[in-house]
Amino acid sequence: MNTCHNISKNATSTSLEIPSFTSVAILSLGTFIIFFQGFMVAPILPHLSGLFRVSVRHVSFIEPAYLLSYGISTLIYAPLSDRYGRFKVIIFSLSGFILITASTGLAESIDQLIFLRLLTGLIAGGVAPTTIGWIGDCFPYEKRGHALGLFFGFMAAGTAFGSSTGALLTAFVGWRALFWIVAGMGLLIFIVLLFNRRSFLQKKQTAAKLKNMITEYYNILKLPRGQRTYSFVLLNSMFHSGIFAWTGYYFFSNYHLDEKSVGLALLGYGIPGLLLGPMIGKMADRYGRNKIIPTGITIGALSTLLLAMHLPLPLSCLLVATLSLAFDMTHPLFAAIITTLSERKGVAIGLFAFVMFMGYGLGSLILSLIINIGINESFQVFGLCAVLGAVISIFAFKNEK
Repeated sequence: MNTCHNISKNATSTSLEIPSFTSVAILSLGTFIIFFQGFMVAPILPHLSGLFRVSVRHVSFIEPAYLLSYGISTLIYAPLSDRYGRFKVIIFSLSGFILITASTGLAESIDQLIFLRLLTGLIAGGVAPTTIGWIGDCFPYEKRGHALGLFFGFMAAGTAFGSSTGALLTAFVGWRALFWIVAGMGLLIFIVLLFNRRSFLQKKQTAAKLKNMITEYYNILKLPRGQRTYSFVLLNSMFHSGIFAWTGYYFFSNYHLDEKSVGLALLGYGIPGLLLGPMIGKMADRYGRNKIIPTGITIGALSTLLLAMHLPLPLSCLLVATLSLAFDMTHPLFAAIITTLSERKGVAIGLFAFVMFMGYGLGSLILSLIINIGINESFQVFGLCAVLGAVISIFAFKNEK
């Protein structure tokens, strides 16, 4: 049986039973469907704008409503997973996600849709960060990069297939059926997880009291290593979410593509993570995060600046894939660093998820607020900020291994 019952605080012991990477892949299915749903709406913003007869800017608040509520909820699920176990929290969160996603297909106005998306974020916030916590519990640091690379590959794939397949399905079955199909997919994943539950069950951990949790957050954030890592998690999340939330509109505006064509244009996002995620994690474990992280931020910055130049359509589609590669070279490595900042991995990962999704929400919100200057000009602003971030990251992570 693949369990991590015997994993102790000293995760580097070679005598411990480490779960298989197949177990990581199965557990990551929940994160896949959460991110599929999270980003499937972005490419169809123009369609929803016309359907509900409101501006694209009004519709665009669907994304930050979901992402910000998701970020806030992660602080709740972190201590719950410490007390009741990671798997139970994942199952609870996934079941609520399925019910609310199915209900979203019944929305009759854009405001109802925004509200239901907010509720979805609140209930779905226990899946991804709790899975990261489980990986932190079960894998020693020298193997954690590989496991987290696989996990973030599923995350990137969910983002990619959510945006591309979501747009394609909307063109054929409509946006309401899209939510019902996703709820059905979530139900299938729920059943798969239950059938494999023995691979994920852990001993319950003692949850920290509120005062102790606040102290733990303070202890993590007072560390220079913690400060710079969480700062880059926030800024990198803002960058990627802001850009990706608007890539559908980017192709609609610059190339006048319909929903089906937008879906095909975005298909490359997530493929690098799905195919190369574990390999990138291994490279980081071998050559050091201090080399991979600045390279990833640089690739993201250049991809965005080139997108802003309105190049021929095939090149822009390729740049969507390199933008995804940039995410895969940064966020999984941040997560690996964070799992070493505290013995209470649930608290550290909960804070990571909170910062990451607040960044996601803020990034999409900020680009929504500046979009009036033009989509290409907005991409230029984000790209130039990322260039600065790449330079700073060289010095910030020079001592990371």
